[in-house]
Amino acid sequence: MPHSLIHRHTLYDLIHHTAVRYPHKTAVIEGKTRWTYLEWDIAIQNTALFLARHDLQKGSKIAVYARNSAQYATLIFAAAHLGAVLVPINFMLSPQEIAYILTHCQADSVISDSNLTLPLDAARTYMPSASAASWQHRRFVTSVPPISPDVPEGWTLLPLTLNPAEIPYHQQIMGPDNEDLAQILYTSGTESRPKGAMLSHSNLIAEYVSVIVDGGFSPDDVVLHALPFYHSAQQHVFLGPYTYLGATHVIISAPRPDAILSTIAEERVTEFFAPPTVWISLLRSPLFDQSDLSSLVKGHYGAAIMPKEILQELSRRLPRTQFWNFYGQTELAPLATVLKPADQLRKLGSCGKAALNVETILLDDDQKPVAAGTIGEICHRGPHIMQGYYQDEDKSAEAFQGGWFHSGDLGVMDEEGYLTVVDRKKDKNNTTGENVSRRAVEEVIYQLPAVSEVAVLGIPDPYWIEKMVAVVVLKDGQLLTSEAVQAFCRQHLAPYKVPKAVVMTADLPKNPTGKILKRELRLSLQDSLNNTAPEPNATDASPGA
Repeated sequence: MPHSLIHRHTLYDLIHHTAVRYPHKTAVIEGKTRWTYLEWDIAIQNTALFLARHDLQKGSKIAVYARNSAQYATLIFAAAHLGAVLVPINFMLSPQEIAYILTHCQADSVISDSNLTLPLDAARTYMPSASAASWQHRRFVTSVPPISPDVPEGWTLLPLTLNPAEIPYHQQIMGPDNEDLAQILYTSGTESRPKGAMLSHSNLIAEYVSVIVDGGFSPDDVVLHALPFYHSAQQHVFLGPYTYLGATHVIISAPRPDAILSTIAEERVTEFFAPPTVWISLLRSPLFDQSDLSSLVKGHYGAAIMPKEILQELSRRLPRTQFWNFYGQTELAPLATVLKPADQLRKLGSCGKAALNVETILLDDDQKPVAAGTIGEICHRGPHIMQGYYQDEDKSAEAFQGGWFHSGDLGVMDEEGYLTVVDRKKDKNNTTGENVSRRAVEEVIYQLPAVSEVAVLGIPDPYWIEKMVAVVVLKDGQLLTSEAVQAFCRQHLAPYKVPKAVVMTADLPKNPTGKILKRELRLSLQDSLNNTAPEPNATDASPGA
């Protein structure tokens, strides 16, 4: 037997080893579908064999454009078994954006739900002919609902079979080595064009170990997956680590509050992850108090700091649920720091301490560490960190300068080593020459009982440099004026930190993971709000003005 097989520890090996340990344990629940770990392993092996027979092999780029399903979860591990490089794509992207990713990653194959193929077909018109031709003969659609009854023209059905694999797994496909590239994950692009973060099997598994140790994970958990698998958080903080342990996965296609609440009650879910915006939607749902959520003992959140008022409300209304805050980004696979349950109220607003396999430091513009209590750029090192950006040596070198991964986030660390994220380094609001943390302003506005959600952003302005605008969503049935919001802010903030405008809206634009799309929001507001503010006066000016 080749030496590399003896020591191989890839994403596929995690599921196979779990199937050996717990062959008859329930692995996947999707609606009425129930698979054991043995059945899931067989489905993964058969899927890998099918892809291999269609000329996909080690190193092939397989793009997946689909909603959550048991088959999507199967594809993730089947690609790993084959040694192919998985490229998950956000199913909300436009054809032009899809075309950019497919061209940039040099996709060899595309897999989609049958009811999502039209944007992919349209994307071909925006691609160089050579790039489009590379995958047009290997286009597959999933075989699980919800799909249209017919396979779209030009596409091939990707079968899902639980029949025993034809030959033992270790003889079928040689597969990857531990350090081989496993996935290219494209950044969300809410502020700039997406970059492809390259993650190896070893990067991901090192991150899984940190998640399991610091996140309170257990093989006895029943885990609800509502946020999309294309995103690194749901896939690599929850699906992968919990598969490693042998927990039970419950999969739904979208994070709708009614579906989340009913599924928690029906399947006795013990763990659920969502960004603050989704947790807020659950609290505001009329079904919340009618649902039996007593099984939910673990709640995780990320993508943004949980507003203090919301965290306190969650603690009151879900008294049996312990909460963890996970902070990180795609390039870290994606976990960087963890705020554990005991510190949720003691360290409100913090994202905790570095995870097990991560070292975190704050650096100034001269690449020197800053003192406790001083703002600096959040930088990391450790085995989670990506290999670099695909086909972008300049951006990779910029991110890795000085032997650290530079996150682009600004933060402050207290004397106990707890990190608080202040803002994006490149997107910090500068009003009259004074930097203002948008998150701090958001925290104040969240204290208003009528406020459901708020986003603070900067609009370029000739007077203010950046005019700070608060966009507010009210709770159902609540009334609040823009003037009242500004008056409240004046009571709690320095004059120069008060938003120059407050806009009421029915909802905030978000990507499927719940992250507020501030770039889109900014563009929609810029024309209507720009150049409307009066000249600065003494009460509005910054302390340094």
